[in-house]
Amino acid sequence: MKKVTMRDIGKAVGVSAVTVSKAMAGESGVSDAVRQKILEVAAEMGYVNPNTAKHQEKRGMDIGVLIPERFFGEGTYYAMLYKLLVQSLADAGHFCLLELLEEAEEQALVQPNLLRNRRVDGLILLGQPSKAYLQLIASQTTPVVFLDFYDDQARADAVVGDNTYGCYRLTSHLIKNGHKDIGFIGDTRATSSIMDRYLGFMRAMITHDLPIRPECVVKERDDHGNYIHLELPEKLPTAFVCNCDNVARHLIEQLKQEGIRVPEDVSVVGFDDYLPGGAIQPALSTFRLDYQTIIDTAVKLIVDRCNGVVRLCGRVVVGGYPVYRESDRALGENE
Repeated sequence: MKKVTMRDIGKAVGVSAVTVSKAMAGESGVSDAVRQKILEVAAEMGYVNPNTAKHQEKRGMDIGVLIPERFFGEGTYYAMLYKLLVQSLADAGHFCLLELLEEAEEQALVQPNLLRNRRVDGLILLGQPSKAYLQLIASQTTPVVFLDFYDDQARADAVVGDNTYGCYRLTSHLIKNGHKDIGFIGDTRATSSIMDRYLGFMRAMITHDLPIRPECVVKERDDHGNYIHLELPEKLPTAFVCNCDNVARHLIEQLKQEGIRVPEDVSVVGFDDYLPGGAIQPALSTFRLDYQTIIDTAVKLIVDRCNGVVRLCGRVVVGGYPVYRESDRALGENE
């Protein structure tokens, strides 16, 4: 089979080989429409980028993992995902290099050391940084995969859990059990994942013609990502859907301090199901994501990009299933 060149792609699209090269490298000077057309044609023709195909002959690649510091710590969700990333990369014969993104460097738009020193073949960005920093990362020539979030404006692959459907299932479960006044805990503008979970919550409420009280949609963090005291409404709903298990634990602890019982007085459900058994009492009803598939998919995407595989950037959504335990209950007819 004849090797496909940039000149061949240019002829098929009706542009120069230079324009094709710029589009492949993510450089400026090419419109989004033309860039997309070039990538589509390149994928159809089976083009392999010679500048990255050399990695196919290497025994192992160096893959960087960049995590905003505010998301990372012992026992956190992202610490768990990082451990799975290390193992999945090792199983595939590759090496993992971690860098924590400090808030000051994020605000100052300082390029991460992993990219500045060209230490890695590809980068997995675990956790959503600011919009400006995201644009900085996406503008680099190093292959990038977003993990646990996505951005429609950035040219990068993304892997996320099925956040909208998951929260829709949890909220529908509460409604089926008699709950009509339900709140949501989470800053909907903080990350794409929280926004999508809120949309799933909204979809269930709208489907069942149930109103959402504005005061029952409660922020759980400040602008720096730190958890804050929850400003709960004076009249509590009968149930809360929390954007993650850690927030559910935070809510349950605050309710207990105020003498409010879970689930006798208020039902609570979370999202993720990554905390060890006994970490939350009562045992938390939640939505469990398929973490291993999420991680393995991210690894395959970044390795393919490093190996020169050309295709349109896209978002991969990985499913999960609800787990109902002891933190929610069905309401009686008169409740």
